[in-house]
Amino acid sequence: MGKFSDSIKPAHKEFIEQQHLFFVATAPTSINGRVNLSPKGLDCFRVLSDTRVAYADFISSGNETSAHTLENGRITFMFCSFDKVPNILRLYGKGFTVLRNTNEWEQYAGHFTIHPSTRQLIVADIDLVQTSCGFGVPLFDFVGDRDKHFLWAEKLGAEGLNEYIQKNNLKSLDGLPTSIGLS
Repeated sequence: MGKFSDSIKPAHKEFIEQQHLFFVATAPTSINGRVNLSPKGLDCFRVLSDTRVAYADFISSGNETSAHTLENGRITFMFCSFDKVPNILRLYGKGFTVLRNTNEWEQYAGHFTIHPSTRQLIVADIDLVQTSCGFGVPLFDFVGDRDKHFLWAEKLGAEGLNEYIQKNNLKSLDGLPTSIGLS
């Protein structure tokens, strides 16, 4: 049976920091909209307080999280142990996007290694934490992070990355604007 908390406890934070992978889920308000679920890695997640978290979001093929949190704020993070003691931890809350060249960027960017391909920061206020057993999650060994994203970004360069964002990251799959699309 799951255990619930209204904040991130020290044991939750320790578990989060040990994981190499997490998932972020968002959805538009429309019943016909597509739910987005994305895996994330590359040491980009931070627990900022017992009710606030953030991650550095890298340029990628879409920008659903930004669009969905702009529309309704709903966001869920999931961490699960693939080794040692089985455990699943979910963080539920309201998220928002922080863009470069804003006061909020200055407030949060210092918590991360900012790469040329860091598109934005996603920040969330957490109002519910849930843990569950994770007995059905298989065991895997962590081999290492991939470098393909950073090699791709380096090859494109600053101008190419900006062109990629303009072409691929201004709207969601369902046509919702992203925070970048509004700037």
